[in-house]
Amino acid sequence: MAVLNIPDKAYSSRDVETIRQFLQERGIWFDQWEADKPLPLDADQEMVLAAYDHVLRPFMQQNGYQTADVININAHTTNYEAVRNKFLSEHRHTEDEVRFFVDGKGYFWFNLEGEAVFNVLCEAGDLISVPANTRHWFDAGKENPAVKAIRIFIDQSGWVPHYTESGIDKAYNPA
Repeated sequence: MAVLNIPDKAYSSRDVETIRQFLQERGIWFDQWEADKPLPLDADQEMVLAAYDHVLRPFMQQNGYQTADVININAHTTNYEAVRNKFLSEHRHTEDEVRFFVDGKGYFWFNLEGEAVFNVLCEAGDLISVPANTRHWFDAGKENPAVKAIRIFIDQSGWVPHYTESGIDKAYNPA
C-alpha cells in the first residue's frame, strides 16, 4: 500500500484515493493492480509478465508502450551501492518512467516547480508513471533493498537519465 509524504509540511497519507488525486493533479499516474494468480518468490521475468498480462497488455496498448521487462534489485545485487547512488541523484527522462511494483518497495521523490518536495512510497501492487521531463529521484533503501518491478517502455533510449545537478536531492536523501 502506497504512502504519500511531504516532509517539509509534516504531512503523510496512506489513503489510496487521496494519493491518487494528489498525484493526478500533478500529472502523475497512479494505480494499483493485482496478479490473477500468486507468484512464487523466485518468479522469473516470463512468469511475472504472464501473471500481470491481463492488466499490462491493455495498459500498454492504450498508452503506446512497446515493451516491458522486470528489474530485480536486492541486497545481493552486484555493486548495489553504486546502483543506488545513480538513482539517488535528481534527474529527468525524455520518456515516461513507468514502474509496477511486483514485490518490495521504494520511494519516488519529486521536485516539481512551485511545490514542496514530496515522495511516494510504492509497494507491491502499486503502479506509478512519472511523466517525461519530471524532476525526480528514486531510493530502494540503504539497508535490505528489495524491489521487483515491471518496467514499461516506449523506447528504452528514453530512459537515459539527464541529471539536473540541482543538489536538492541531497537535502532529502539519508546519509
